[in-house]
Amino acid sequence: MKLDSIDTQLLNFLQKDAKQTNKELASKLDMSVTAVYERIKKLEKAGVIDKYVALLNKQSVGKAFVAFCHIKLVKHSQELVHQFEKEVATIDEVLEAYHLSGDYDYLLKVHVEDMESFREFMVSKLTNIDHIGSNNSMFVISEVKHTTAVNI
Repeated sequence: MKLDSIDTQLLNFLQKDAKQTNKELASKLDMSVTAVYERIKKLEKAGVIDKYVALLNKQSVGKAFVAFCHIKLVKHSQELVHQFEKEVATIDEVLEAYHLSGDYDYLLKVHVEDMESFREFMVSKLTNIDHIGSNNSMFVISEVKHTTAVNI
C-alpha cells in the first residue's frame, strides 16, 4: 500500500498516542471525523496498522530486570529450528525472539522480576529446550532509548 503524507501524519499521531479520538485526530489533520475514521479503517484493513496495545511500566508490574540471551542451536535442521521457535514462543518471560545471522542463531529479550527470577527462568525453562548448544546472557544496566514507533 502506498502511503500519502496524510496517512504518514495520521500513523505518526497514532504511534505517539493511539487513544486519541477521531475528533482530536481530525482537528490535527484539518479533516472531517468521517475522513479520519475511513483512513484508519483503510490502514487497518491493509495491515499497515497491525494492532493497538497498552505499553506498561516495567517497574510498576515487577518486570524491570531485562536480559538479552544469545542462543546457539546444536544443529540447524529445519525440524530443530521450527521446534525451538515453537517452544520459545510459549515462554512468557520471552517478550521478543529474533532469528539472526552471524555468530548466534537467536536473540531473546527476557523480562523478569530480578536475578533470582532470571536464574529460575534459565534453569526451569530455557535449559529445558534440548537443542540449545550454548547461551550467552547479558543484563541491562540502564535503558538509553526505548520506542515502539516506526519512523516513516
